[in-house]
Formats: sequence, structure tokens, C-alpha cells
Amino acid sequence: MPPPLMEIQSSQRYYRAVTIGEDAVISAYRLSEDRSRSLVGAILSKVVPAAFSTISSVSKMIWRSERTPTKKPEVKPQSFAKASPLTCLKDHPRKGEKLTLSPSGTLAAITDSLGRILLLDTQALVVVRLWKGYRDANCLFMEMLVKKNSAGASSSYYEPSKSDYCLCLAIHAPRKGIIEVWQMRTGPRLLTIQCAKGSKLLQPTYRFGSSLDSPYVPLEVFLLNGDSGRLSVLNRSLN
Repeated sequence: MPPPLMEIQSSQRYYRAVTIGEDAVISAYRLSEDRSRSLVGAILSKVVPAAFSTISSVSKMIWRSERTPTKKPEVKPQSFAKASPLTCLKDHPRKGEKLTLSPSGTLAAITDSLGRILLLDTQALVVVRLWKGYRDANCLFMEMLVKKNSAGASSSYYEPSKSDYCLCLAIHAPRKGIIEVWQMRTGPRLLTIQCAKGSKLLQPTYRFGSSLDSPYVPLEVFLLNGDSGRLSVLNRSLN
């Protein structure tokens, strides 16, 4: 993300962090790697060491202490030197439980302790969609083939490209015994699948068969049947 207005404009990279938990359903922070990039930090980095050095010299002259000060262990710098709060959503007694990011990181599906699912735009930090009545739900993003009526689709050699797929959210509601697939961001519900008790949604971290030369491999979600143990892929296309 770009640096704040009062920060020195440079090539320094900034990051946005979204957290969930007991204190707040959603919290967002701006992270920077170097604290001295801010104007205040730049001033303090020049003034504070000089002032400390002067005070230290004066105190030695007055007290003339001969005791060797014990050397304090060096504090290792953290990965991010500064975290500035951006926004916070508190709705007691609701607690954020699970967070799932979309492949691009621009959307996040967040479940809370009272059965809501929030779809968060991580760039604008705005909740763009809300589902209710999904206690203990699990969410995974997936891609479905929707542009089947394109000109090239009639050819037997046609291979769908990335633009032929749309981003969706698969929601497993174990208490209802169903899996729903919703089109992002504000699209309709595309699928409803009945599932056995103990079923789980799974997603590999690697897209098998994905390379520059091979056809586009969509983001897939697998269903592990709780009764039979059978593993199957959720429908990739709309019939």
C-alpha cells in the first residue's frame, strides 16, 4: 500500500495487515519496515541520540562513577518496525474466528462466533457482503467456469482461459449439512450441495498442472466425505 501523506515519499514498502480475535471482530494495521521513514521519526532519530549523549556526558562529569555499567543484551529488530492502526470493528460479544484470503488478497472471508460471515474488501477496508446463520462455518475461495457460451467454446479444442472463470466463495455449513457456492462479490448463490456429517472442505496450496505452457488451472476446492472418506472436487462449471 502507498505511504501515508505525512511520511517521506520513497521506495520503502508498506503493508496492510488484517487481524481477527476476541478484542475485535476485524482490525487493520499499516506496517512499515523502517520507523525512521516518518517525519517525526526522522526528527527523533537526530535529536534524541544527541540529547542522550549530552546528558550522559554531563552525568559522568558530575558523578564520576567508576563502576562499569552492565551491558544490556541487544534487542533484535522485529520484521516490521512500525504498526499504525487503520480501522477496527468491535461488536461485543462477537469474536472473529477464521479468516480466508482470496488468491489476489483483495477479499477476505471472516467468520465470527455468532454465525456471521463477513466479506471484507482488504484494500478499501469495507465489509461488502454479510451472511447470517452459518455457525461453525468454513470458507474457501474457488473459481468456476461461467463463460461457456463464448465463440471458441463450441470448438472441441477450446481450452478455457483465466477470463472464463469467476471467483466464488464455497461455504460449508456443518450444522445445516450443506455446502453453498456464491459468486463474488455480490453475485447469486450458484450451487447448494448436501454433505454428510463430518465432511470437510480442503484446498491444496499448489495448483497441480499449472505452468506457462499448460492450460489455465482454476482454483479448486475438494470435498472429503465424512462417511465414505471419498475425496471429490467441487463442480468447476455451471450446468
